[in-house]
Amino acid sequence: MQWRIIAVGKPALPWAKQGIEDYQRRLGRVASVDTIYVKDGTPDQVAERMWSASSGHKVLLDEHGKSFRSLELASWVEKRQLEGCKCVSLLIGGADGHGNAIRAAVKESWSLSSFTLQHELAALVLMEQIYRAHTILRKEPYHRE
Repeated sequence: MQWRIIAVGKPALPWAKQGIEDYQRRLGRVASVDTIYVKDGTPDQVAERMWSASSGHKVLLDEHGKSFRSLELASWVEKRQLEGCKCVSLLIGGADGHGNAIRAAVKESWSLSSFTLQHELAALVLMEQIYRAHTILRKEPYHRE
C-alpha cells in the first residue's frame, strides 16, 4: 500500500523533521510513503493544493474525526489492503484548519488527539502510528499491549 501524507508547510523543527524522516525510512520496508508539503494560503487554496497532490482513499486529519486505538488502526489498514486499496492520502491542515469544500469532499476523517496539534507534530505522530499498524500486522515486536 502507498501512503501519501500531505501537510501544509515543510517541517521547520529539526527534531520533527528528523523523526518524520526516521519513520519514513522504517516504513520503507513495508509500504511506500510519500510526504508532500503544500504552500500555505486560505483554507480553499490549501484544499485545492492538497486535493491535487492526493490520490486514492482520502482521509482528513481533524480534531473532530474518528479516534483509533493502535490495534483498530491496524485492522483499518488490513481491511483497506484486502479491499485492494492501492493508495491512502492523509491530509493535515495548517493553522486555519480545513476548508468546508474539502471537508465535504472527503468521506472520512481521523483525529490523532482531542488537542489541536501543530502540523509537524501531527505528521510525526501519524507516521509513527502508521509504522506501528504495519508492525502489528506483521506481528513484529515493536508494538506491545
